Amino acid sequence: MSAGSMTPRRVLIDTDPGVDDALALLLAFASPELHVEAITTVAGNVGLEPATRNALLTLDVARVQNPPTVVRGAYKPLEREAVDAAHVHGEDGLGGMASAYGEPSRGAAPGAAVDCILETIARHPGEVTVIALGPLTNLAQALLADPKAMALAERIVVMGGALDVPGNAGPHAEFNFFVDPEAARIVLRSGLPVTLVGLDVTRLAVLNQQELVERVRASDKPAAPFAEQITRHYFEVRHRLVGRAECFLHDPLAVAVALDPSFVRCEPYFLDVETRGSLTTGMVVADRRDGAPRPAQGEGVEVAVGLERERFLDFFLERLVG
Repeated sequence: MSAGSMTPRRVLIDTDPGVDDALALLLAFASPELHVEAITTVAGNVGLEPATRNALLTLDVARVQNPPTVVRGAYKPLEREAVDAAHVHGEDGLGGMASAYGEPSRGAAPGAAVDCILETIARHPGEVTVIALGPLTNLAQALLADPKAMALAERIVVMGGALDVPGNAGPHAEFNFFVDPEAARIVLRSGLPVTLVGLDVTRLAVLNQQELVERVRASDKPAAPFAEQITRHYFEVRHRLVGRAECFLHDPLAVAVALDPSFVRCEPYFLDVETRGSLTTGMVVADRRDGAPRPAQGEGVEVAVGLERERFLDFFLERLVG
């Protein structure tokens, strides 16, 4: 579906907010081309409770009319203990700014994320795109519980993995796949239509702090100050690390690709995920040797390998801050 299509695409967002997850949610709600059916939360960037609070808080900031249900999911990976990225996102997941916005105006709905995912897809067979922005624990549990129901999803857009670039949670692993490699393996090997938006393209989707600050100053959009405030800690971490005040728009890019796939160029691969390596846990592996099987039309995972960077950044900033 192109950005100009008339009928909104139904999406379910599975997320672990997280600074860039919150930005991704803001982008989704600023995009009339998408209709968010539900939000499910998972432990990742922060624990399950702060992640759920941050999702609810972002709904308030976005002033969403008729907000979607928010349902808690997995508090830990399938087979491992939880790890987080509080050093990047702040202890509260929003760069230390969550307390400034108080408690969310609503709470999470009762029930489990797995049931919410399966019921949402079954209610709209062939119409729901699942956008997975965190570790894939909830999606893997849904696949294990009812693979036939999950097969009714239109597509799964996954922010995760690193095919030809270094990792950000180890030499080879992207954070979401590092946290729960067993879940990532289940999803990538499921045979479902999956688009992988990983570090190969998200490392190119770089937001400059000065540009954001200048755009926010001139903006009258209600979510603009929130976007600037929650990114400050992230910008500081990157400046200390590499000398540049920058923020990678990992999760917003996945939302943009769900809306308009032409933001990226994809190539199909059969993929697996390393789960036992001492140095490579969470690494995405594609067998590209001469003679190795190649996906036929409609097979394999569509891996984003190229990005229309300027078009995406313009789109993101225009939607969020104008």
